[in-house]
Amino acid sequence: MAAKHKIINGSVFQEEGSFIQDTLYMCDERIVSREEYEAAPGEESVTDASGCYIIPGLTDIHFHGCMGSDCCDGTAEDFATIARYELRQGVTSITPATMTMSEEVLSGISEAVRDFSCPDGADLVGLYMEGPFINMAKKGAQNGKYIHQADTAMLDRLQKLSGNKFLSVVVAPETEGALDFISENSGKINISIAHTTADYETAKEAIARGASQLTHTFNAMPPFTHRAPGPIGAAADDDHCMAELICDGIHIHPAVVRTTFKIFGDDRIILISDSMRATGMEDGEYDLGGQKVIVRGNLATLEDGTIAGSATNLMDCVRTAVKEMGIPLTSAIKCAAVNPARAVGIIKDYGTLAPGKYANVVILDQQLDTKHIFRHGTPVTD
Repeated sequence: MAAKHKIINGSVFQEEGSFIQDTLYMCDERIVSREEYEAAPGEESVTDASGCYIIPGLTDIHFHGCMGSDCCDGTAEDFATIARYELRQGVTSITPATMTMSEEVLSGISEAVRDFSCPDGADLVGLYMEGPFINMAKKGAQNGKYIHQADTAMLDRLQKLSGNKFLSVVVAPETEGALDFISENSGKINISIAHTTADYETAKEAIARGASQLTHTFNAMPPFTHRAPGPIGAAADDDHCMAELICDGIHIHPAVVRTTFKIFGDDRIILISDSMRATGMEDGEYDLGGQKVIVRGNLATLEDGTIAGSATNLMDCVRTAVKEMGIPLTSAIKCAAVNPARAVGIIKDYGTLAPGKYANVVILDQQLDTKHIFRHGTPVTD
């Protein structure tokens, strides 16, 4: 007998970026059509979502940690802490990010994630490799001690240890060997331009060779100016290149967020949180990649004042984008659910509410407060 559940009377998010009044049908772990639902045996249960928005669970493809745990801690216990917190925020699929660390540490993380699962947490679908293939001049909160030339053999070793869990890798294309690295790995992994001093021409060449994304756009890269458009201008010129944005109210001014949406459109922006272990915790002193971080409210900085990730989860970034930055809710949901799932190659199972996808569903009220969360069709409870 199938486990059947339907959500009625709500505004259901559509993949192209709209809401329609409709019923959402779930059978066992998947979203199904009305016909499949009615044909399946079993008793049904119903959730009334009157006056609410029904959206796909969000996908955060670039964040480091929360609730005192960090991806680089590299233990199943820490991954579980991260996954459980994210699920309860409505972030139902995740690719936590590693930092610029030694290959030994990255190998340990790779082994820990290989067979990881957490039935009461967000789906950990892969990892995001932020460093060590970056530029020292734009390292930001990354540890310069471990910066490494772009190295396909090293990436292959880590992929083998992880069971091919690395879905994204970042690279500074102006560094030695980086353009060849991009050519060698294009088509095998999502490649993002990051922590870079690249000019427009170099970034354009990187994109031509297969880079398809900008990591935390505007941060740790040259600014977009009228005579030197840099990597932002190069990405804007290519219809297939996507741009990550951190809409925590700290990293990027609201006017710049609005302008970026006008330049790229909501088909090419990926909202990320870039959150670190202090997310969900009290203010205080924490660490990121082995470096001391001071957290006050949403602001996380190294001792020298360098911004060190965020202390905001992705659902709160969506709320900030909509309520404080003037981004339409439809656009914010597309950029936090659909686009990230497409970017890392998991759109077959995640990112939308189409039949066949995992029934990872969030119900928000008119104030965008979370009312219900479903993971694989099962209601999430605290």
